[in-house]
Amino acid sequence: MRKIFLTAFAAFAVTAAASEVVKSPDGNLSLTFDLNEQGTPVYSMEYKGKAVVNPSKLGVELKTGKSLTDGFRLLRTTRDTFDETWTPVWGETKTIRNNYNEMAVRLAQDDNGKERYMIIRFRMYNDGMGLRYEWPKQENLTYFVIKEEHTQFAMTGDHKAYWIPGDYDTQEYDYCVCRLSEIRDEMHKYLNPENASTTVFSPTGVQTALQLKTDDGIYLNIHEAACVNYSTMSLNLDDKNLVFESWLTPDAVGDKGYMMAPCKSPWRTVMVVDNACKALDSKLILNLNEPCKIEDTSWIHPTKYMGVWWEMITGKGSWAYTNATAVNLDSINYAAMKPNGIHSANNENVKRYIDFASKHGFDELLVEGWNIGWEDWIGNMKDYVFDFVTPNPDFDIEALNKYAHEKGIKLMMHHETSGSLRNYERHMEAAYDLMNKYGYDAVKSGYVGPIIPRGEHHYGQWANNHYLYAIKQAAKHKIMVNAHEATRPTGLCRTYPNLVGNESARGTEYQAFGGTLPHHVTILPFTRLQGGPMDYTPGIFCMDISKFAPNNTSKVNSTLCNQLALYVTLYSPLQMAADMPENYERYMDAFQFIKDVAVDWDDSKYLAAEPGEYIIAARKAKGTDNWFVGGVTNGDARTMPVAFDFLDKDRKYVVTVYADAKDADYETNPEKYVITKGTVTSKDAVKMYMARGGGFAMSIYPATDADKGLKKLKIK
Repeated sequence: MRKIFLTAFAAFAVTAAASEVVKSPDGNLSLTFDLNEQGTPVYSMEYKGKAVVNPSKLGVELKTGKSLTDGFRLLRTTRDTFDETWTPVWGETKTIRNNYNEMAVRLAQDDNGKERYMIIRFRMYNDGMGLRYEWPKQENLTYFVIKEEHTQFAMTGDHKAYWIPGDYDTQEYDYCVCRLSEIRDEMHKYLNPENASTTVFSPTGVQTALQLKTDDGIYLNIHEAACVNYSTMSLNLDDKNLVFESWLTPDAVGDKGYMMAPCKSPWRTVMVVDNACKALDSKLILNLNEPCKIEDTSWIHPTKYMGVWWEMITGKGSWAYTNATAVNLDSINYAAMKPNGIHSANNENVKRYIDFASKHGFDELLVEGWNIGWEDWIGNMKDYVFDFVTPNPDFDIEALNKYAHEKGIKLMMHHETSGSLRNYERHMEAAYDLMNKYGYDAVKSGYVGPIIPRGEHHYGQWANNHYLYAIKQAAKHKIMVNAHEATRPTGLCRTYPNLVGNESARGTEYQAFGGTLPHHVTILPFTRLQGGPMDYTPGIFCMDISKFAPNNTSKVNSTLCNQLALYVTLYSPLQMAADMPENYERYMDAFQFIKDVAVDWDDSKYLAAEPGEYIIAARKAKGTDNWFVGGVTNGDARTMPVAFDFLDKDRKYVVTVYADAKDADYETNPEKYVITKGTVTSKDAVKMYMARGGGFAMSIYPATDADKGLKKLKIK
């Protein structure tokens, strides 16, 4: 490890007369704002009297004219206090408290004798801080183009970091855990050049949400909230001085934001807590977003679903109807073409899935590959790639929807765009109308591949505006959206709760592409999930993919019980049972947990956590007294205590435990598990073994007279 000499304190001489301080409601977290001798805004943060962010510059560089980085003077400071409790449409808890102290500094800058104004607003919560830039309506600054935003986060030490490479187009990476000073040397090991679209911008660039841990046990997290009409922010590290600086995603000509006052930036956030469980429990990002803008939310509902998906991901089946290598949607006649015989979204196969999903109580069934155009959908930068309304000849959209409805479930729509945003917007209204016609109420959208308009990036201002446009248009049609390969979430699901899921990270599909490191699922809740739920698609029961797809030698780096636990540890109101029916039929006793586990919650408790190592969570199902517990570990086996003190006192419960067998191991024996049933009270505790890459799951419900014969729970 290289020795780092911190110079951040010496870098900025500040003017004491300009100092303004704002503290969190509990007084533990404080922020100091100054203007230095050059008139540059500078802030720093302390937690319980100890520095956690050294003096850090703020400002925005403009493409033309004088930049908004220095030469400021403080006009006035306003303060406010806010405390409310709001009810999410869906979530980890029934209610959320939004309590902060606010400070807004109004700054003036002389530009050749003309005054320009900028406000920097700070909100201090007990678990962190948010800041944003605001440009009020003014005579001398209306239209401007951002060349770069220069928001700094100066670290106080060579912290441990949990990071993925900075990239304008994908978050589908394994996580690296190392010191800040080691990022440059580690970067090349974690790049993924085979991804369909990737643009790495710096040897020390990382993405948010960035989880950090100091040597004295403080957990920091840097992210952003409410990213609207703005480019997604990554971070670039000055690894000599240990200072992160914002790095916005550029557009096709290199510009990073087109603005018109009055306007504002997203919030730049720093979470600061002294316990890993508090980090997982934080609602900082959600609270910094605006309240729900959808007046009637009665049609928005958490969903448990299956899908005609895993068999295509693994190579067993195909999205495409034919083996053609090039198709022109304006002239092709699919009915006259020879089918390839492995098209998964055919009537017979879809009915098989419908029958299984209906029998076991699922809400919906996703069907990918239902529509024409898949033969040359990827790698060709093709504009008119899908029309989103025309089914393949072997997919009877009317009959299959009718069949599903008669069975008590719905089909879930799939809109892969192949990155052609312009084409999707041309067809969006017709696509949503088709969904309304046949009773679809949810769509999984996909953005695989380079973005069209060509030269744009997945995380640029143009694409971000597209994603939000799709969500708003969907709401008009009472459609829920689950966007894959889109920009990473920044809490907008509070404002638009029909955004029920995102991928925006390395999901289960990569277990079919060579595998994912076991520690991945112990890091995601600290990073990617801070901005909103992830459609991780868990529930794989056959870990050796070659058993059903002989040409794929990938192994799922997880035990079966780890897969069960993910339904609790990775929060989402949209949960998929991703495997195929025949694989579930081999282990119906374990499949019972997937059938039972809830997807909406009244309460959530994080019982134990350490990023990169383990997470144990307990959640209370919405409107019931039932609880579910999940625990996951990394590549190390471990035994951990689980206390049931979250249960009601003076009440007996029945617990069903799904646990790794003693000889289970994600590499050598991943499908071995033990199921145990017994009774517990709030005074009880057990020790749970988790194998390498393993975990455990529990379902808990109040005991009734029918359970009188059950003995006290004992875990062997």
